[in-house]
Amino acid sequence: MKLITISGVDGSGKSTQIKLLQNHLESLGKKTFYFHAIEFGIATKLAQFKKKYCLICKIKGLCHIQTNSAPKSVTQANWLQIQLRKLFLIIDIWRFESLVKKLNTANFDYLLSDRYFYDSIINIEYLSKTTWTPSVQVKKPDASFFLDVSPEQIMQRERKPDQGLEYLQKKIELFAEKKALWDMQSISALGTKEVVFAKIMSLNKII
Repeated sequence: MKLITISGVDGSGKSTQIKLLQNHLESLGKKTFYFHAIEFGIATKLAQFKKKYCLICKIKGLCHIQTNSAPKSVTQANWLQIQLRKLFLIIDIWRFESLVKKLNTANFDYLLSDRYFYDSIINIEYLSKTTWTPSVQVKKPDASFFLDVSPEQIMQRERKPDQGLEYLQKKIELFAEKKALWDMQSISALGTKEVVFAKIMSLNKII
């Protein structure tokens, strides 16, 4: 089974491209599994559990499910919150190893990752303002792509992230420092989704 990841800052088009890739591979008869690193994360699972069962949220209407409002993106965190993020990420990497084993047993051809643990590491480094490497090894993808687009171009899009221009600029700087270490291929995210997808497929690292 091949592991293919698409990373990038918010609004760069990761989800769009991974879905196009999934549709393309499935049209060729390949068995694919869609993976979203953030949705898979234990922190997200705990937050969803709290929203569903927390009595305070239900009584006071504080929960996003109750208010029908989207959760605000995290751009700041204290020391304890950062340490918890690090711990949860390590647990998620262990959980991911178990998932990979199950998918291999089930004869999946591709595991397609919308974001990856690389993105989570960048988030932690942004919040902590220091470099960090997990104490457990992250599984190396067979092909890893970074969607390269300027923050200014992202902020001009119809669906722009709520974190703002400065946030995007810093995240891109952090990715630039790590891309070579993680063997990520940069793909220009300019143009239509079909044009960007054609660039990804032209690298011949997927099928």
